[in-house]
Amino acid sequence: MSAVLAINAGSSSLKFALFGTDAAPLARGEVERLGLAANFTTQVGAARQARDVVAASLPQALDVALDWIARRYGDLEIAAVAHRVVHGGTRYAAPVVLDDAVLRELEGFDPLAPQHQPFNLAAARALRLRFPNALPVACFDTAFHATWSDSAQRLPLPRRLHDAGVRRYGFHGLSYEYLSARVRELAPQASRVILAHLGSGASVCAVRDGRSVDATMGFSTLGGLPMATRCGEIDPGVIFHLQRAHGMSVADIERLMYHDSGLRGMSGIGGDLRALLADAGVAARQAIDVFVQRCTQAIGAMAATLGGVDALVFSGGIGAHAPAVRAMICAPLGFLGIELDAAANAHNADAIGAAHVPVYALVTDEERVLAQHALALLTRQRGGLRVAESES
Repeated sequence: MSAVLAINAGSSSLKFALFGTDAAPLARGEVERLGLAANFTTQVGAARQARDVVAASLPQALDVALDWIARRYGDLEIAAVAHRVVHGGTRYAAPVVLDDAVLRELEGFDPLAPQHQPFNLAAARALRLRFPNALPVACFDTAFHATWSDSAQRLPLPRRLHDAGVRRYGFHGLSYEYLSARVRELAPQASRVILAHLGSGASVCAVRDGRSVDATMGFSTLGGLPMATRCGEIDPGVIFHLQRAHGMSVADIERLMYHDSGLRGMSGIGGDLRALLADAGVAARQAIDVFVQRCTQAIGAMAATLGGVDALVFSGGIGAHAPAVRAMICAPLGFLGIELDAAANAHNADAIGAAHVPVYALVTDEERVLAQHALALLTRQRGGLRVAESES
């Protein structure tokens, strides 16, 4: 039996999923909280298991996941390994086979996504060694946004910097690709769709007829909405002030904005929105209010970009599972025809809208998108091999 292994490797977690070569899901799992009290969850069908593991680093997390796969699926042949790679730069707008030359080029994009790209590529290199006969495939979070107009891509900086790659790229593209396809199934007449991927990383995307038009994340994964630990959009003058008035170095500011800001920084408690919702303190409430306000504003801005909205989708850990947050975000959006069904929203139903604009709360599946792209490349390559053999 052959399968495709989909890998989503980050600095603090590793997600994986197995799909048959007919695209049927076999299993999925996640190693969370690397370097702390790591936890390993797996799901096969409806059966879900969790246990503590020792995984202080990405290589150890890979060992945990691969050992589990080997024990449960001993005879399974891995035909392809599909990797989520956050940044494809201006060059890669479609999935690609990860050979040595591509890997080297993608490493050059590390400065554009320093919190993600190195981990994505480290997993790719490790798994090429582990499965030398499997087709290694990179799928890019930036690729879904390659359809943006120049005005959506361009930052108001000198042209030479745009030409050097300092421009808006957009992220969460694999999630948006999956959600966009789901909306075409659920609301086929919806042309102007707003997708809100709200989790520890968060962004909002405007989609017209299945094509990305704009999003809140632009040059880096730091931009746009405030997130669990990332600040999101701020006045750039703050950076100079932190240097001059507080004596902070570039490295200090980078760490502050990526790891110690957002919900964690505003609340002083942590970046987990569930904990903040359960906290009665003023600081927790203030952090939630800022997050909600920015999300509402982003949805309004994307509606203006699209000239209206035909469907709104919430996803990500917060978007799909936090009804109170969805209700707060949508409360001011009645002027757009957005209203929630309180009962459906409370139960995290797929369809939660009560007005003429459909609203959905959907669990995203980036790993399925990874597997689909890998299977397409695998089929193409095998077909090419068959043609070459017949011609010889």
